[in-house]
Amino acid sequence: MKSKANGRSANGAAKKRDLGESYNEFKEFEGRKYTGMKVGGSHKWYYDKGTWKETKLSPDLWRIEYSVIKRRSGKAPEGSGVPVGTEYHWYILSHQHVRKLDANSYTTAMTGLKYKLAHKRASNEKWSVTDRGQKRRLIRLLRDLIASLEKEEGTGKNVASNGQKLKSRPKKNARAAKPAARRKEAELV
Repeated sequence: MKSKANGRSANGAAKKRDLGESYNEFKEFEGRKYTGMKVGGSHKWYYDKGTWKETKLSPDLWRIEYSVIKRRSGKAPEGSGVPVGTEYHWYILSHQHVRKLDANSYTTAMTGLKYKLAHKRASNEKWSVTDRGQKRRLIRLLRDLIASLEKEEGTGKNVASNGQKLKSRPKKNARAAKPAARRKEAELV
């Protein structure tokens, strides 16, 4: 049965309401309660023309800054999500693969992990975790990742500490790299 007001079926409207309500319900993952998108769900975003700034700190180390507005590819279910003004502090661990196209252009692709260190509700001036607590969370994340990499070293698997399979760059026209160079690259990943 179609609603005359919006042309959507009654079941479609109910399903949309259910998505909004389920977003805010408590869920459990590995014994931990949380709200928001169900584990395994995904978002697709479009990024406006942003600004990426890099500063070289050492021969192989760069500090990056990136600022842009991202937009959802579709529409959020009505009533779902956090209120406007909510903020998040994420830590991103990523592979960035680039290929030079001409003197001024590169393709770029990134794959990796995004970890929530803290959030700040729109109605609150304080973050959910103190600066010190965020640093402790980041240290724990990095230690877990290092332990996972050490555990998986030599197995040929590329797995994060939470079991998620990581995408890695495909080998194209691979030349035999020097063993020392390979070890140095592994240390940086």
